Amino acid sequence: MTEAREPAARPARHTPGTPCWVSLMVHGMAATQEFYGALFGWEFVPGPQQLGPYVRALLDGQEVAGIGQLPPDRHLPVAWTPYLASEDIDLTAETVRLCGGTVGVGPLDAGDAGRLVIGSDPSGAVFGVWQAAAHLGTSVAGVPGTPAWHELLTFETVSVTKFYETVFGLEGEPAVSADFDYVTLHAGGRPVAGLHGVGHALPRDRGPHWMTYFEVSDADAATGLLVDLGGHVLRPPHDSPHGRVATVADPEGARFSLIENPR
Repeated sequence: MTEAREPAARPARHTPGTPCWVSLMVHGMAATQEFYGALFGWEFVPGPQQLGPYVRALLDGQEVAGIGQLPPDRHLPVAWTPYLASEDIDLTAETVRLCGGTVGVGPLDAGDAGRLVIGSDPSGAVFGVWQAAAHLGTSVAGVPGTPAWHELLTFETVSVTKFYETVFGLEGEPAVSADFDYVTLHAGGRPVAGLHGVGHALPRDRGPHWMTYFEVSDADAATGLLVDLGGHVLRPPHDSPHGRVATVADPEGARFSLIENPR
């Protein structure tokens, strides 16, 4: 991931192209809420039901993320999916298709909350698009229990960088390194997401996918708690230039990262 950002409240309306929400579709809603409630201190309230049972996670009353119910007859991967903000979701969906991506769901009205699309980029990585109405998206950042960063793990960055630049109006800044394939995506001059080309180091059972980093106050303690709650450690806590990081999975196998930002 790129440089850690200072804790800051998110703007009332997210800049187009900025990750504005993150959502998880699971088989066991009750068990998943219990897991993340204990891990991050989240509480839950009902959300739009257009795609089935759905709840919004709150942290101190502020909306953080969503959790929905997978249809029992569909064997889809359980994964955290970031949603990128759009001011015209119909145009965005059409541009996704024109640029080699796929639109799997939508554009779809989510009640009075807004409109959504679920699609995939040319490498196959799944992402969401959100056009806000009553629901603006994640409303707090920079504190434990909130999304801190979103990073696409893919084979190589060149082709997908062009996709996200064209579809969402983002600007890609490649890392200055001959042996590190990394591009930071900027919106309005600030870093909002990263693209990491890892070649054959991609998990064979996953392929290209987005990874969400959630902030924690103590990565080691949070990882220990996660294991006690039935989660799994994929890469133990380790120091990085951006803070102490662990890669983990919840009891249903959804992968995400924990990051303890240096203070």
